Amino acid sequence: MRLTLGGILLFLTSCTASLPLVTTPRATAVPTAFQNPAADTATIARLDWQQFFADSALVSLIDTALRANPDLGIALQRVEQARAGLLVARGALFPQVSAGAVGSFDKFADYSGVGNSDTNDGLRQLPSIVPDLFLGFRSTWEIDLWGKLRSRRKAAYARLLATEQGRRLVQTQLVAQVASGYYELLTYDNQLAVLEKNRAYQERALEVVKIQKLGGRATELAVQQFAAQLLRTRSLAAEARQRIAASENTLNRLLGRYPQPIRRGRVLTMQTVPAAVSAGMPAAMLLRRPDVQQAELQLVAARADVAAARAAFLPSLTLGPYFGINAYTPALLLSTPGSLAYGLLAGVAAPVLNRSAVRAGYARSAAEQRAAYLNYQKTIQTGFEEVTTNLRGLENYREVADLRQQEVNALTNAVATANDLYRANYANYLEVITAQRSVLDAELNLTAVRRQQFLLLIDLYRALGGGWTVAQ
Repeated sequence: MRLTLGGILLFLTSCTASLPLVTTPRATAVPTAFQNPAADTATIARLDWQQFFADSALVSLIDTALRANPDLGIALQRVEQARAGLLVARGALFPQVSAGAVGSFDKFADYSGVGNSDTNDGLRQLPSIVPDLFLGFRSTWEIDLWGKLRSRRKAAYARLLATEQGRRLVQTQLVAQVASGYYELLTYDNQLAVLEKNRAYQERALEVVKIQKLGGRATELAVQQFAAQLLRTRSLAAEARQRIAASENTLNRLLGRYPQPIRRGRVLTMQTVPAAVSAGMPAAMLLRRPDVQQAELQLVAARADVAAARAAFLPSLTLGPYFGINAYTPALLLSTPGSLAYGLLAGVAAPVLNRSAVRAGYARSAAEQRAAYLNYQKTIQTGFEEVTTNLRGLENYREVADLRQQEVNALTNAVATANDLYRANYANYLEVITAQRSVLDAELNLTAVRRQQFLLLIDLYRALGGGWTVAQ
């Protein structure tokens, strides 16, 4: 049977046509609006982090983190790695030219047909050891007939853009982490202030009950109860100081520096949460979130990989020209034009016996494309979940904060009333202790609610894609 080049090409092309197409699950429709009646086309994510955060101390901390955080530096190096990968993919489209010098020698057998003569005396025309010297240029160039190399270049470019979005994602997360850590530090400061204030009240109450015991108006049990409450408050204060130290160390690590004091701005009670927060439209969120953009670009790269894998079944055309000077002795190497040598080697190669490996590569690329598509859908759904949860959380915790503030006010009045009644012998010491403990717990709970408000606001800003607009 006679095989022709056209027949081989037709056979290989028909094999690629029989490959299964990559199918992806049906996408869920994206909502046209968030579940928030106050949403409009504006969004807080349009604000730079320098404008979004009004505390100058926090702005300074974020600026330090963006300049020195190791994770952000690692993300930047990933961008450089992807940029180098793109240069490699681009270079594959052009001829590879190398310059070099090659030296070799061959020792021919006495009965070899190379270098022997047919003369009667049997003398060799060449010596038994023959050197071969070459100095010049060699090139290899794969002609991209089916777009395989162009697809690889497209995939590399998409991955470069994806790593840039990954760097922006790291920045948005870093901004949110620093801001959250800062407000947690302010929360612990406020908790310590509340504990110290109540400690002072409890110390005065203990002194009063000790005096009353000396006058016969109180018992040793009352003194022990007031002392036990004071000890509890002191232990809570010690725990708060430890939380402050741990929070400062965490912030310093995010800032890329060793432990040192953190400068604070306004205290937590002086910080305000906006009365209304605008999330904008879902389409704007999808365009701004770096993780969504990264997932989309990874999907583009995966599709290009599938196209390159399909093209790998088809034959590749490779050209190998060379040009230089060639001689069997150094004395003749520069004797041009006699020593000039040039040539061209062209070859067509296609997988035949190892097609299972090529098919496995195609199957892997197809699976990676489906996984990238599912990851893209998952990232979009995660974005909607985060935005909706934070919007609802801000609304609900605003009501919680108002109610907790009313609780603190009521219990503060109850402590004053209990003290007055105790001094007038209309209340016992247990009522005073209960009132003091209740107001302490209420103030600590109010502090935690305020912290949660700021954490929700920060996470909403991040979820909407805010935090990366400032150029580095």
